[in-house]
Amino acid sequence: MTVLHLAQPVEGGVARVVTDLVGAQTQEGVRAVVACPEGGSLSRQAAAAGAEVERWAAARELGPRVASETRQALRLIRHVDPDVVHAHSAKAGLAARLALRGRVPTVYQPHAWSFEAVEGRTARLARAWERRAARWTDRVLCVSEAERRTGEQAGVVARWAVVHNGVPEAEPGGRAAARALLPQLSGVPADAPLVVCVGRLCRQKGQRTLLSAWSRIAAAVPDAWLALVGDGPDRPALSALSGHAPGRVLFAGASDEVNRWYAAADLVVLPSRWEGMALTPLEAMACGRPVVVTDVGGARESLPPQQHETCLVPPGDPDALAESVTHLLREPELREFMGEAARKHVRADFDVRRSAAAVLSLYRELLDAPAQAPAGSERAAR
Repeated sequence: MTVLHLAQPVEGGVARVVTDLVGAQTQEGVRAVVACPEGGSLSRQAAAAGAEVERWAAARELGPRVASETRQALRLIRHVDPDVVHAHSAKAGLAARLALRGRVPTVYQPHAWSFEAVEGRTARLARAWERRAARWTDRVLCVSEAERRTGEQAGVVARWAVVHNGVPEAEPGGRAAARALLPQLSGVPADAPLVVCVGRLCRQKGQRTLLSAWSRIAAAVPDAWLALVGDGPDRPALSALSGHAPGRVLFAGASDEVNRWYAAADLVVLPSRWEGMALTPLEAMACGRPVVVTDVGGARESLPPQQHETCLVPPGDPDALAESVTHLLREPELREFMGEAARKHVRADFDVRRSAAAVLSLYRELLDAPAQAPAGSERAAR
């Protein structure tokens, strides 16, 4: 079986999901090919995982190059000759489905819906496109039931599949070493309470809300530090905003070793405005760290149910976020108990091997059932 993963973006959670998938697929004897833009971490990590890598010159945002990006995607598909095309995120989903229109079994994975990121006329156009493109999609693969419901509520009629994100089991221990390295690597004292936020510095991830909450947190826990791990277009604005948030704020930049930050953290926070199901909380919990997250798509499904009341806060609410973070920073025994419960929860329900096996099973289902072609597609007509 040959599977072409067409992917844009090339960093963050999408890159990690694609890398984990192709790594598992190559181990099962699948020929996995990743077509993506240069830059970011995806091409390097996918190659290391055993995939073939092709260059697809596509920008992250929509623009006048969409037509040429779609033509290039079609040339890549013809060159690779895949049995299945798996398109990741909105831009790849646009190009792949325009290029193929149902001629090859197509899986589209939104990784959070495009229409959640925009407003007004742009959001209406995005919803209209997703409704139309579903006819050229054999499966719309969601990472949470919440993401699927969001699509249905937007009027997308599709053949749905839901496979939760999964993460590898974290190496045990390492906290003492990670804390000991903090002063020389970041300037954070080894004994300081440390809140870590891992994510692209952009509107979706909600770091602005966290910085708005930080003045209250720092007033209540004066020796606490906040580390923002990641980079992105909002870094200049967030850097300016951090100057108005009393307390210690570190911009750590992008890192290929985020597990070191999880190991050093007392608490991990992700104040997203929207998600499908974020990887950061799963990765942090796999490392035995408690998390505070906003109540957006996939959050309730990813957290242990008994932690909902303490760890879920409304999106865009700095006061609620400050209250939750402050409470947990003041309760080290509670953090330890919750972190261990979270680690067991992720190991039981969010193993990356199980997620990858479910996706591979989905491909085989599509190839074994040609009559399941999308209604209205050229393949169904044939």
